[in-house]
Amino acid sequence: MKKNDLEKDSVRRVKIDDSADGQRLDNFLMARLKGVPKSRIYKLVRGGEVRINGGRAEVSYRLQLGDEVRIPPVRMAAPVITPATHLPQGGIRLVPHILYRDDALIVLNKPAGMAVHGGSGISRGVIEQMRLELPECRYMELVHRLDRETSGVLMIALKRRALVGLHAAMRDGKIEKRYLTLVAGRWPNPTQHVKLPLHKRVDANGEKRVTVRDDGQTAHTIFRRQQAYAPQGDSDPLRAKARVESYAEFTLLEAELKTGRTHQIRVHTSHLGFPIAGDDKYGDFELNKRLARQGLKRMFLHAVKLVFDHPISGEKMLVEAPLPSDLAAFLDTLNA
Repeated sequence: MKKNDLEKDSVRRVKIDDSADGQRLDNFLMARLKGVPKSRIYKLVRGGEVRINGGRAEVSYRLQLGDEVRIPPVRMAAPVITPATHLPQGGIRLVPHILYRDDALIVLNKPAGMAVHGGSGISRGVIEQMRLELPECRYMELVHRLDRETSGVLMIALKRRALVGLHAAMRDGKIEKRYLTLVAGRWPNPTQHVKLPLHKRVDANGEKRVTVRDDGQTAHTIFRRQQAYAPQGDSDPLRAKARVESYAEFTLLEAELKTGRTHQIRVHTSHLGFPIAGDDKYGDFELNKRLARQGLKRMFLHAVKLVFDHPISGEKMLVEAPLPSDLAAFLDTLNA
């Protein structure tokens, strides 16, 4: 065996607790056999080397509380150990950005510029960094996603039961997601329901592209025009009203997602002729250059609020992330 290989020298027997209850066997094994190709894991299962309670099982088997999983010795590439002190892009630690945490769930205020997970040239995203910073958490999975340039509330499950419950709530439309966004142009209606089907494809460069198309997936966004933005902590209604009544070239909108399609808010606003300020994929590129000189260095889209029932206790939860200082400062330039 080469020096950079690692071989487990004994069989592992893992008792299933609530962190893996209901998880597929193949996904369970991939999480515990880092670096082992999926094809190799499938061979282990189909060859009977992996056993559940002493018997064979299919890769699609759903683990149950109390099951014993036999994991055989497997040769794999030695993992690269990254010190928890090594920081991601921009030198940002994520634990200080936690808005809410208990033993089942974390709600994070995700900084702009960080992908939620690694891949496609990104060595480490939010979930990988959180695992480094909180190694005591045995189970940690993203509940949903935000685009790399989008900031704001992001949920991470710390128990399998919480993940399953929150996914079910999302499918049933029981999680309220609200965003703040600044669009080019004067949005005409105080409240507007936009129901335009979205079609997703991958272009020649491997980039996701979404367009409005009749044969696309159902997508529903409720947009509410915001009359004023007051900074966090400013409780004076007259001062808040005096700050902004409207912007000459832009409109601040709250967007409520009734469905959760890829790039949904970005494509809905752009298709209607109101591209998001700073959006480098669906926006107005010449306008974006001007806005960059004015201080807007990224897309103006922020996940501001989540309302949901706690997946374990059932308690009604409301978690908010204030508008980041860079976006608030840019709004100030529009009033200058």
